[in-house]
Amino acid sequence: MSLQSAAWERLIYLIDFVENFIAKEMQRKHNIGLSEFRALKFLEVAKDSELRMQELAGLLGLNQSSVTRLVGRLENNGYTVRDLCPDDKRGIYTVLTNRGRKRLSEARNDYDSALQSALDQAKDKFNAADVLALTNALSANDKVEAG
Repeated sequence: MSLQSAAWERLIYLIDFVENFIAKEMQRKHNIGLSEFRALKFLEVAKDSELRMQELAGLLGLNQSSVTRLVGRLENNGYTVRDLCPDDKRGIYTVLTNRGRKRLSEARNDYDSALQSALDQAKDKFNAADVLALTNALSANDKVEAG
């Protein structure tokens, strides 16, 4: 295994550790998944608090069927509603509701706290120098290939 490959896998492990920790906390404290939380955040900052389903899928890194299920869960909880695109009746938007805005507001501090806790715990597994070495190893081949 190359140094770059090993570094990449360690970095993925770190990211997975942090993501899983945050996801468990969001589920436990707010009964929402991490993707649902992120969807609410994207909707909050979007123009008119709405996004086309395919836009939301792209922002979340999900395929169309996964984002459809996610939006279904958000709708079932009253956090979003669907709306047809006025210009293209085939286009469907998901729109943040006041209830969704409230859930996001309630969850935001716990998300930040969970992130901090996860990063603190990750320090036992990865120190700052280790993470720097990982990112340097990952970019080392770019410099060689570019030169």
